[in-house]
Amino acid sequence: MTEKPTEPLTDQDFLRLDGQICFALNAATRAVGGLYRVVLKDLGLTYPQYLVMLVLWEHGELPVKQIGRHLRLDSGTLSPLLKRLEAAGLVARERSTEDERSVHARLTAEGAALRDRAVEVPRRIAAATGFDLAEIHDLHARLGRLTAALDAAVPPEA
Repeated sequence: MTEKPTEPLTDQDFLRLDGQICFALNAATRAVGGLYRVVLKDLGLTYPQYLVMLVLWEHGELPVKQIGRHLRLDSGTLSPLLKRLEAAGLVARERSTEDERSVHARLTAEGAALRDRAVEVPRRIAAATGFDLAEIHDLHARLGRLTAALDAAVPPEA
């Protein structure tokens, strides 16, 4: 962990690249993404596809809009992901019989079976961080608080 500065921060300190939270988060995101790319290769999934599968493993069949809400993705980003997962035989999409504007996604038997192999993914990611479980839990909680604060500070796009 980085130590807290003992001297008062100056205006110059605030404009240093290595002092920017956005840069630290971006660098961490890229590093984590690279690790997930390697770990998920065994499952034949990309990181965004893995996120979709996590939602479906946790919640079962859902309307596509609901999957998008869970992942904070719009339908323009989510639809191609679902199409690729469907082509891979992991997900099936069907129009709702009650509202034909609504499309539901569900796991196929193959997609449900993939869950057993995916159990190792979080363990491998955690092991690669060098953090213990308490540190991972704390980081997750802090990032959740940061996200909530930023969501409250930035009005949704109209």
